[in-house]
Amino acid sequence: MFVRGLVLCTCCAGLAFAAGLNNSDKQFLIMAARADMTEAHEGQMAESQARRADVKDWAKQLVQDHTESYERLTQLAANKRVAIPKGIDAARNPAIVQLEHLKDERFDHRFSVDEVTSHKQALAAFKREAAMGRDADVKAFAANAIPVLEKHLQTAEACAKQKSS
Repeated sequence: MFVRGLVLCTCCAGLAFAAGLNNSDKQFLIMAARADMTEAHEGQMAESQARRADVKDWAKQLVQDHTESYERLTQLAANKRVAIPKGIDAARNPAIVQLEHLKDERFDHRFSVDEVTSHKQALAAFKREAAMGRDADVKAFAANAIPVLEKHLQTAEACAKQKSS
């Protein structure tokens, strides 16, 4: 009886491991990776193309926060055996392409408005995953990111309301 039970438990554990994450959790990890890389890239652009000091300072924080998030996400994805993107195609990203051609005040405004939109979308996705995700580790990753994303959204809204100085 003990041996049969042990074999059954071993088989069940193997099936659970092989099944891995559900598709929704996998897609969330992929989306989060793309979002982190895009935000870090746009933040780097803002560091050099923005005019206002508050936008440049915020951009620096975006780069730091989204780079750190991507590093945590990379480890989580590896542990869950999920392949996430390792880079973005900036030339095919409409928001990045549009920002490439802007400087100074026009860049500041477009960047800030775009960040409001992207962070509202990200917050909705992260809150949904934190509430409805199946995998505890993925849910925890999403939940832990929400306060940072909320702070980014608040800063984006404040920057979007500011006029160039």
